[in-house]
Amino acid sequence: MLTTRVLDRAEFDAALEEIAQLRITVFRDWPYLYDGSLAYERDYLSVYRDSAKSVVVGAFDGSRLVGVSTGTPMQDHSDDFGAAFEGQYIALEHMFYCAESVLLPQYRGHGLGHKFFDHREAHARSLGFKTICFCAVQRPENHPLRPKGYRPLDAFWRGRGYRPMDDVQASFNWKDVDQLQETEKRLQFWVRSL
Repeated sequence: MLTTRVLDRAEFDAALEEIAQLRITVFRDWPYLYDGSLAYERDYLSVYRDSAKSVVVGAFDGSRLVGVSTGTPMQDHSDDFGAAFEGQYIALEHMFYCAESVLLPQYRGHGLGHKFFDHREAHARSLGFKTICFCAVQRPENHPLRPKGYRPLDAFWRGRGYRPMDDVQASFNWKDVDQLQETEKRLQFWVRSL
C-alpha cells in the first residue's frame, strides 16, 4: 500500500542516509543527470534539519521509503536562490520554497506527486505563507542524453496552479553523469499564490 506522511525530526535523522541515497539515484536520471555523493547530500540535507519551519514528506510502499519531498521558507535556503528574486514583486520572507521531490520510477503515475505538493502547500499555509514556489532545471531540447519521448512536467505543475516566472532563474553548478567536471545549470522558478 502506498502512503505519504510528514516525517518528524527523529524519523528524518533515522532515514538521512536512505534519503541521501534516494536523491542520488533519482537525480542521476534526466533532466538532472546529477553525479552526486553521499557526503554532499548529507551536508545539503542539513538545511531541513536546521530549519524549524521545514517539511520533509516521505512516500512509502508499506514500510519502504520510495520517495521524499522537501520544503522550507525561502529565507532558510540558499542565498543563490534568494538572489534570483532581487527586484521582484515578491519579498523572500513571504515565500515558501518547495525544494525537491524524488520518487523511484516504478512509483510514478500513482498520485504521489500530488500528495507531495498537498503536504508542502498545507505546511506553508499553516505557517502563514501566501506564496509558494519551486524551480526546475532547464536543459536544451537537443541535449544528447534527453530520453526519447520525454514529457516535461509543465502540464502537471500548471494543473496545480503554478506558472513560470520567466525573468526569475537561478544558476547552480554540479557534475553531470557524462562530464568530468561541474558545469553551470539554469533553473526556472515557478510560483503560485496559496
